Amino acid sequence: MEAHERVVEYLSAQIAKLYEQKKPFRIYHGSTNSTRQLLKKNKGKEMVDISSLKNVLDVNTETRTAIVEPNVPMDALVTATLKCDLVPLVVPEFPGITVGGAFSGTAAESSSFKHGFFDNSVYNIEIILADGTIEKASPLQNPDLFYGAAGSFGTLGVITLLKIKLRPAKKYVKLTYTPFTDIPSVISALNTLMSAESQYDYIDAIVFSPMRSILVLGRLTSKASHPLVKFHRASDPWFYIHASRTKSKTPTTFIVPLTSYLFRYDRGAFWMGSYSQKFSPCLPFNAFTRFLLNPLMRTRNLYKALHASGRSAEKFLIQDLTLPSESAQAFIDWLDPNLGIYPLWLCPIASDTHAPMHAFPTNPPFLLNVGVWGLLPRSTLMSTHAPSPAVKHNRVLEAKVKQLGGKKWLYAKTYYDESEFWDIYDRGGYEALRRKWRAGGLENVWEKVGEKVGEKVEGPVEEPEVSRTSGEEEGRGRDEGDNGKEEVEVEVLGTSGEEEGEEGDVGFTIEANGQIRLSWR
Repeated sequence: MEAHERVVEYLSAQIAKLYEQKKPFRIYHGSTNSTRQLLKKNKGKEMVDISSLKNVLDVNTETRTAIVEPNVPMDALVTATLKCDLVPLVVPEFPGITVGGAFSGTAAESSSFKHGFFDNSVYNIEIILADGTIEKASPLQNPDLFYGAAGSFGTLGVITLLKIKLRPAKKYVKLTYTPFTDIPSVISALNTLMSAESQYDYIDAIVFSPMRSILVLGRLTSKASHPLVKFHRASDPWFYIHASRTKSKTPTTFIVPLTSYLFRYDRGAFWMGSYSQKFSPCLPFNAFTRFLLNPLMRTRNLYKALHASGRSAEKFLIQDLTLPSESAQAFIDWLDPNLGIYPLWLCPIASDTHAPMHAFPTNPPFLLNVGVWGLLPRSTLMSTHAPSPAVKHNRVLEAKVKQLGGKKWLYAKTYYDESEFWDIYDRGGYEALRRKWRAGGLENVWEKVGEKVGEKVEGPVEEPEVSRTSGEEEGRGRDEGDNGKEEVEVEVLGTSGEEEGEEGDVGFTIEANGQIRLSWR
């Protein structure tokens, strides 16, 4: 802890000096899992570098807790806790998501039907206020600061330490796929599972089309009593492809190593990596290319590519939306004819939260996270008008979510204007917190996440006109994995470090003649 305390004292002094000089500043973490473009917003601001705060300081088997610095990624956290046969209550699905990012942003996963958002599993935090003061906060000590910091994107202070809750781990997850032939039935099943005392540890679902969904139920186990499947090696199937190819009309059960399950969506970033073939006709999407380009198809590298291109918003709609469970069906009924994006991810979340940024005025008993990630309609890609159809689609989606009493996750591009944004969030309470805890040197949350573009959507929600040729054009049929061709999995023996997921950096360029040139470093 001594090394940690020295770093925090240094950062405290640096921030206090900026406060005295009345210089605004931003926080540099070293990595990001946001899809927002960040560089242009950082111009003219001082940067406070906390990237060295990336250590797991303690794992306590008696109290079942871990003390960690904010930039510890989820894969490093899980590795450390599994050495003590423990695992966090909620593990966001991408290994590069950090503990601090999950607390300060919005994070949930398939265990959230029991444990809620990630911040529900945090006991306490250490935070440097914008004037350099070091404070402790928890549900019992400075509770307004603790709950206010959750989901407010570092706009109340700089989090430097977190104590999180753990639970006993087991070697495997017993995973059952249950097929459904319509969306209302799978949503009804999720609602039933949330309202009952569940025997499961993990619950989520993938909607592949209006007529095909898979409910995924997981239970921790120490016994490999069913066929063993892995999802983390280059030769393994991507998780969503494996689920989509379940032909049985009855539940099918597998055994998955725990870590492989927790980060099952890492390869391909759910299914977004499959769109690479859309824009690279010379690069077929099949088992061999997935094996060959495996390092590039992991989320850490996909995020780097997204930020390097700076054009993701022109091609894709990438939004996470949390709705009261009773509104989820109405939202999907609206989404299907207007954007036709499939697959969709459904993740049930317990609504017990005291964090204002995550709270819902109606206090619904259960929430459903709908992950909408896919290619925008063809008319959007072809247009050069401003504001672009891509912005219009996002604006209309935001209005629909608000109309249904939902909230979007602010890691993604946010097109609300300022008044719309504060219609959704409690500006008075938030600004009072900022005054009390002297956060004036930091941007407020709207300034940090808002894109500040587009026109206000008022009255009934009207959808932009779209040109759709078929369901496949908009993402229906993404469940086939290989353009309808049969999958041939590749088993490679003797690949150094593959079982542990260790891989070198790989780069590739596509030559004018269509040949792929690879380079390893």
